[in-house]
Amino acid sequence: MKLTRTPALAAALAATALTTTALLPQTAAPASAAPEAAAPASAARAAVRLGSCAAGELCLWQKPDFKGRRYAHELAGTDIESCVPLPPGTDAQALANRTGRPVTAYQSAECAETGEFDTYPGSGSWVPQSPYRVRAFKVWES
Repeated sequence: MKLTRTPALAAALAATALTTTALLPQTAAPASAAPEAAAPASAARAAVRLGSCAAGELCLWQKPDFKGRRYAHELAGTDIESCVPLPPGTDAQALANRTGRPVTAYQSAECAETGEFDTYPGSGSWVPQSPYRVRAFKVWES
């Protein structure tokens, strides 16, 4: 019996293995490796620490890895399905969605779909580095 999906399955399994490997702590460098060669590799593998974001909030940080100024928005002060721009001249490069509702982050300050945008589930999405600078967002009904 020939499986026609074998290449796709193999690619999916390889991607899963790479993702899993990337999430696992790495082993120490061999004893024969020079300490100065191991230091940059160790720094690159350091885990990103999640930023502080309370339940019910959408939090956005100006810098990757949940650093820099943090903007927090609660559902009580946010109109559902309305475009909410960040303050003029600012953007975010990391975000956490703990609103309990889906949130779309936009590259455009007007929530235009001509730029980049992504929707994140409200069950606890943590994005240490957005693929674009976030300038606005919309909170959606569940």
